[in-house]
Amino acid sequence: MITAAPPVGRPNEALTESAKSARTMASISTSLGRRLSGLAGFLVVLATLIVMSVLVGANPLPADAVWHGLLARDGSESSIIVWSMRIPRTVVAVITGCAFGVAGALIQALTRNPLADPGILGVNAGAGFAVTVGVGVFGLSSISGYIWWAFGGAAIATVLVYLIGAGTGSTRANPVALVLAGVALSAVLGGFTSFLTLINPDTFESIRNWNLGSVARTDISDTVAVLPFLTIGLILALGVSGALNSIALGDDLAASLGTKVIRTRVLGIIAVTLLAGGATALTGGIGFVGLMVPHVVRWIVGPDQRWIIAFSALCAPALILAADILGRVIARPGEIEVGIVTAVIGAPVLIALVRRRHASGI
Repeated sequence: MITAAPPVGRPNEALTESAKSARTMASISTSLGRRLSGLAGFLVVLATLIVMSVLVGANPLPADAVWHGLLARDGSESSIIVWSMRIPRTVVAVITGCAFGVAGALIQALTRNPLADPGILGVNAGAGFAVTVGVGVFGLSSISGYIWWAFGGAAIATVLVYLIGAGTGSTRANPVALVLAGVALSAVLGGFTSFLTLINPDTFESIRNWNLGSVARTDISDTVAVLPFLTIGLILALGVSGALNSIALGDDLAASLGTKVIRTRVLGIIAVTLLAGGATALTGGIGFVGLMVPHVVRWIVGPDQRWIIAFSALCAPALILAADILGRVIARPGEIEVGIVTAVIGAPVLIALVRRRHASGI
């Protein structure tokens, strides 16, 4: 009786598969460990910058005076500086930085363009045009007066971009159409804004600093009023982050995987509008934050949108705080607006990103 020999190579194949599985698990564990370490590191950096933002200012105060002013709101000079100036601008920087960073991550994922930022949907242009109309027609002169105009203009501009990008009789806008529509609408609204301000420069003097991008002129009450919109935008961003991983593979493949592409894209654009529109209403146009932060974050965490959004929510406030602190220190006794500092930092970074042979993918 002849007995069939066992297949040759099966034990080796089993060992090979086992080794591959072990390597895969080790890779996942290493990647998770790196991400968690990076998250902890960003938390430490952000906490350090928050402390520095309260300690450092254009008006130098000793650390003990800052500490006294923080604990005892007694009407002293140090107490007024800490509670009326430094703490409010620190809170605004953290909140709007988080909003700009997450909005940038979302728009880059939605357009599948690693060099996009929230301004590509006309958010800044829409907000600036609405505020210009409010100041010129209705005589608005303070942030509390035109904050809602800025927010409404940003929202309307974003909706228009989506409708233009979707085209007639369609509810689906492809990334290229959204980018082209956003650039075109931004150019048109920016031209109208410049035209109106040139007609009567004295009337629009009140919004010049706002247009530069500043965290120093927003009151806590204005921040509290916009905070619910930013919170809803952040919740929507977290809700669609998993689906964005599928959309990065392309709409057709994402649909075949069960992702509701249109709903995800609409919710994502609503989140961008709430986040970038609300932040722009508070601080004006702070450029390059939504571009730089998600792009740099992808170098650390890879293409997973859930981690990108989480890291961007920490890294962007750190960038704005650092820029604000730098602007206070280098121009004493005056200050340089944070929007100018981020632009100076962001322009070389943008050039470096464009010149890279392989930009980090979505």
